[in-house]
Amino acid sequence: MSSGTVTVIGAGLAGLSAAVALANRGAKVRLIEGGVQAGGRCRSYFDPVLNQTIDNGNHLVLSGNHATHDYLRTVGSVDKLAGPDTARFDFMDVASGARWTIAPNEGPIPWWVLVKLRRVPGSSLGEYIALAKLLARSPGKRIDEVIACKGALWEKLLQPLLLAVLNTDPASGSADLASAVIRESLARGGRAYRPRIASPTLGAAFIDPALAFLKIKGASVTFGSRLRGLGFDDNRIASLDFSDGPIAVHADDRLIIATPAWVTKDLIPDVAAPTQFCAIVNAHFAMPAPTGASMMTGVIGGTAEWVFAFSDRLSVTVSGADAIVDQDREALAKLLWKDVAAVHRLGPDLPPWQIVKERRATFAATPEQARMRAGAATRWTNLFLAGDWTDTGLPATIEGAVRSGRKAAELALGRRWTKL
Repeated sequence: MSSGTVTVIGAGLAGLSAAVALANRGAKVRLIEGGVQAGGRCRSYFDPVLNQTIDNGNHLVLSGNHATHDYLRTVGSVDKLAGPDTARFDFMDVASGARWTIAPNEGPIPWWVLVKLRRVPGSSLGEYIALAKLLARSPGKRIDEVIACKGALWEKLLQPLLLAVLNTDPASGSADLASAVIRESLARGGRAYRPRIASPTLGAAFIDPALAFLKIKGASVTFGSRLRGLGFDDNRIASLDFSDGPIAVHADDRLIIATPAWVTKDLIPDVAAPTQFCAIVNAHFAMPAPTGASMMTGVIGGTAEWVFAFSDRLSVTVSGADAIVDQDREALAKLLWKDVAAVHRLGPDLPPWQIVKERRATFAATPEQARMRAGAATRWTNLFLAGDWTDTGLPATIEGAVRSGRKAAELALGRRWTKL
């Protein structure tokens, strides 16, 4: 390995993943973030309205997300994920009041679908058999070109799950990206998709331990220094132009850009990158979860998609939220509280609330946009890319972000060390 410095631009989860992987293998790391804190779209902060620390959004991890769990083990925070001992997903139809739980068996042979009482209410065995079509690669196809996007299984399980992972209308989403998620989770059995949620916050699980790890490893971490441009010299990057001055890139230095797609596109105009993005709306209510409340409940027939229960708050996530992202914040809070109150049998009075809108939360996971994702390597020998928008083979998820950072680190080091 070269003795030069690896500079990582961007301290979101992809950048942190790259920096942690590099530092863990003895590289000299310099992490530079333009904002005042790390985490990007996976961050926590103290909210004075609620008088508590909240996350910008609710991010679900599955037990089979091996790169994410490797990252957490490395930084010493794998115990900061909470979830049931077996795969379990609770749902409620807020229009009818019906409730049900999906609890698959642990192994890869899905015998649970043979038992009518364990299937999605109203679903037939044939719907599950038809789902096998989505396991095969379908380059360039939408999900609705591969399977029928209708019926009880679709409406009460697949649609909400795929909306959560794609953050795009599932019917028009990329069948290949959906297939990748299903192959790594549902197809491997319940042991691979036990739901896991950061506890007590995203910062406590993913961000603060990583920064502490980097400090122990001697990495340099800088905030509030924004990269404005790159100096190109034939087949390499020769300099970095920051808001507070330029930095030379020496012959044995390497650079990982781990910024959002649109920022990366500004820095490197000819890089391939998605151009369409989808919103996520989150609501947080300063209301402790009722005793015995389910950690996570899928909402059917409401505005909310998922309701999360924490010891100090109840939170809502709405994926693919372009239709509501521009609505008045208080109107959104009232609308979403109706679903929360129905799920947890609470009164109509609105508790203290906060709405968090991420207008460009992820790239639109359509076949067209998926084709526009750049790889980690570039035509410049010392420049590599990371980010959940790069071509990880997965949608824009935590697992995808972590894998992208590891891949960029691998290329910067010039060697392989683990399965990606």
